[in-house]
Amino acid sequence: MEKVECVVIGAGVIGLAVARRLAQAGREVIVLEAAEGIGTVTSSRNSEVIHAGIYYKADSLMARTCVSGKHALYRYCRDHGIPHRNCGKLIVATTAAETEKLQAIRAHAQANGVGDLKTLTGAEARALEPALNCDAALLSPSTGIIDSHAYMLALRGDAEDSGAACAFHTPLLRARVVGDGIELDAGGEAPMSLKCRLLVNAAGLNAPLLARGIDGMPIELIPPAYLAKGNYFSCSARAPFSHLIYPVPEPGGLGVHLTLDMAGQARFGPDVEWVDHIDYAVDPARAERFYPAIRRYWPTLPDGALMPSYSGIRPKIVPPAVAAQDFLIQGPADHGVDGLINLFGIESPGLTSSLAIADHVGELAEASITAAK
Repeated sequence: MEKVECVVIGAGVIGLAVARRLAQAGREVIVLEAAEGIGTVTSSRNSEVIHAGIYYKADSLMARTCVSGKHALYRYCRDHGIPHRNCGKLIVATTAAETEKLQAIRAHAQANGVGDLKTLTGAEARALEPALNCDAALLSPSTGIIDSHAYMLALRGDAEDSGAACAFHTPLLRARVVGDGIELDAGGEAPMSLKCRLLVNAAGLNAPLLARGIDGMPIELIPPAYLAKGNYFSCSARAPFSHLIYPVPEPGGLGVHLTLDMAGQARFGPDVEWVDHIDYAVDPARAERFYPAIRRYWPTLPDGALMPSYSGIRPKIVPPAVAAQDFLIQGPADHGVDGLINLFGIESPGLTSSLAIADHVGELAEASITAAK
């Protein structure tokens, strides 16, 4: 049986960031990916926003990794020439009742370490965005957008330059914990068996299912998997905005917001629905829910301008009745399995948090490998 020091399952943005971190620390790394290439699932089906870290529960892993990851991501983009834009975001209140909520949002953001929000009057917000309808707004100057595929290509390049290897069309079939490591059986056109000292489960949507296939992993510590599908629509009309536009959050989510891609094209979403299977089709009829929501802050949105674009599915580990979840990163101290790190529920802001998550996993990995010696 072939032996390797570290195996990472999943070549999405998190798996690639982790592989880069481990390889640059001098570890031997193989990335196993069931699909044909990098970032084909959750990592390629999101709004490509660099989040500021405003809304997450104070002192949560989401909040901490988003804030530190944001700064690391901007540095990485500058150093590697990754297309990105620090365009900023406006959180807009369209009624007096919503305006009263802005200060609470600002205070919560400050508790998360996001101290750069600025309160704007309606006139000040319209001076930035003349087409905007609002009573008041918060400006988040550290929010931005990124070319996520270019970012993942750079992560892969860094990892491979440091000796990591990627094996595509290679799904993990099963794993078993043995006395001095973890044995893996992988399928695909070239099936292989491996033994590793460290296994990182960064399988995204499939992380809970994959964990259930590891003989020796306590089943009661594996969270249930839920699927939250977000539908996005593009706009045939050129949106007259240079900032991202978000409404004041509503119960159950952040509302239908306007984001921009690197070409300046507007997209709207997500319209979230909880589903029991993976299906990326976008029903054109859902656009009828978008128009009234968008026209609250962009009243001149033309009729017929919205077109189905794409959808993404968040890897939830809490049911719809639970308002929010946190990232769940389990190391040996949590589940008792030497050499295993599980990453569960890595949804938004996973892209923004990716480098910080990789650092956290790297620290767990060093502790695990050192303890096993």
